[in-house]
Amino acid sequence: MGFSMQPYGIQSMLKEGHKHLSGLDEAVLKNIDACKQLSTITRTSLGPNGMNKMVINHLDKLFVTNDAATIVNELEVQHPAAKILVLAGKAQQEEIGDGANLAISFAGEILQGAEELIRMGLHPSEIISGYTKAINKTIEILDDLVEKGSENMDVRIKEEVVYRMKAAVASKQYGQEDILSSLIADACIQVCPKNPVNFNVDNVRVAKIVGGGLHNCTIVRGLVLKSDAVGSIKRMEKAKVAVFVGGVDTSATETKGTVLIHNAEQLENYSKTEEAKVEELIKAVADSGAKVIVSGAAVGEMALHFCERYKLMVLKISSKFELRRFCRTTGAVAMLKLCQPNPDDLGYVDSMSVEEIGGARVTIVRNEGGNSVSTVVLRGSTDSILDDLERAVDDGVNTYKAMCRDSRIVPGAAATEIELARRLKEFSFKETGLDQYAISKFAESFEMVPKTLSENAGLNAMEIISSLYAEHASDNTKVGIDLEEGVCKDVSTMNVWDLYVTKHFALKYAADAACTVLRVDQIIMSKPAGGPRRDQQPAGGMDED
Repeated sequence: MGFSMQPYGIQSMLKEGHKHLSGLDEAVLKNIDACKQLSTITRTSLGPNGMNKMVINHLDKLFVTNDAATIVNELEVQHPAAKILVLAGKAQQEEIGDGANLAISFAGEILQGAEELIRMGLHPSEIISGYTKAINKTIEILDDLVEKGSENMDVRIKEEVVYRMKAAVASKQYGQEDILSSLIADACIQVCPKNPVNFNVDNVRVAKIVGGGLHNCTIVRGLVLKSDAVGSIKRMEKAKVAVFVGGVDTSATETKGTVLIHNAEQLENYSKTEEAKVEELIKAVADSGAKVIVSGAAVGEMALHFCERYKLMVLKISSKFELRRFCRTTGAVAMLKLCQPNPDDLGYVDSMSVEEIGGARVTIVRNEGGNSVSTVVLRGSTDSILDDLERAVDDGVNTYKAMCRDSRIVPGAAATEIELARRLKEFSFKETGLDQYAISKFAESFEMVPKTLSENAGLNAMEIISSLYAEHASDNTKVGIDLEEGVCKDVSTMNVWDLYVTKHFALKYAADAACTVLRVDQIIMSKPAGGPRRDQQPAGGMDED
């Protein structure tokens, strides 16, 4: 009989197979290290000259993008501490739609500062209290840096909108921001409701069609559906629309029944009644004044035949969400099964036509009157370029939504960050106690933004940061980096402005995420549940997914 060691301490308490990491070296510094790795990945994509990342996810789909939110979503991050940063990035993406990269990179940077402080001998709780003071002070200073008079803007004036949106779009598509910003601004202004606070991002749709280039992009007031019309009628002007969710077809009866047929005559009559029934239904729809039928499911042959006879245009939209949007665009009420619609249930379109764009047939539903939905038709040579353009459009639309709520702006091009760094540094000298070290580290972390921007543009970071500090010390608080010429310039001449809310939330989320990571001092992981892992399975038995 072999002598078995009795587990003691924490081993005896937990199930076998668990992992337990505690203490500064094992838990805190390992966590910080994981977060630093994540922020190193996203950092090189910061700003207009940011590099692209090629991410291939577990389903073999390829992403080529410099949008941090997409990158961290597709990298299935396993480490629990790095996941906290991913969540901060996601929160920023959902809240504002831009600045996820700033949130993740900045959190990684302040955690690196925390690591240096811990190695110097500070306790994590002192660092947290310093960081909390620092972020509160940062937000106070941010309020100071807001451009005067920017809080009252009319979100329906295109120049004002483009002015604020350009920086967000440029960070995704540098060099094309002028074309894209004016497209997005037009689309957003078209669907802006009377009270701009209620602006709904979902009302600006994107249709991606391969072929052509960026100069072929257009805006359609209404929907662009990537499907052809069923049947031969391809155009309708000023028509009423009936929407049926359950498809346009003869439906089987609710109950099961058996029909006894004695002779051929009865059989003939039986099939005739079916025809008559379908014709009656379609005629009822045509009599109600509808000229277009939209079906959510299959369209039967016989039903289609009668639709053609009564000159009805038939369209099939299989996606439930598209159908809802269609109803919103036209003001129609979707009916469950084929029956005579009430006049109130009918929608209205100005024109509905099937057009060919770059070899793809699309149905364009135009509604000039209502401000319900507008679609940006994007053109590009490959799918991955189109995906990236779509992300830029999403960012622009989200920025528009943010400026509808709060239109204040702060200087962009790292001018705000350097000013924050300078003022926080001064604030840290006035503090007593160990907090001051944490605050000054927090202030130094802001240098990451100008440093990264200039490195990504291939400039000398040290020279640029020192000349920025020199300019800001002589009270030119709006001096930022001009990345094209590689010099420091006043941002008001370059027109690079960031939204105040973007910065505010990005820095807040970053500080919160960093403090959460620093508060952890032990990691206890149970044994993962389930059978053998995918990578340990015998080959040949199972397929990839």
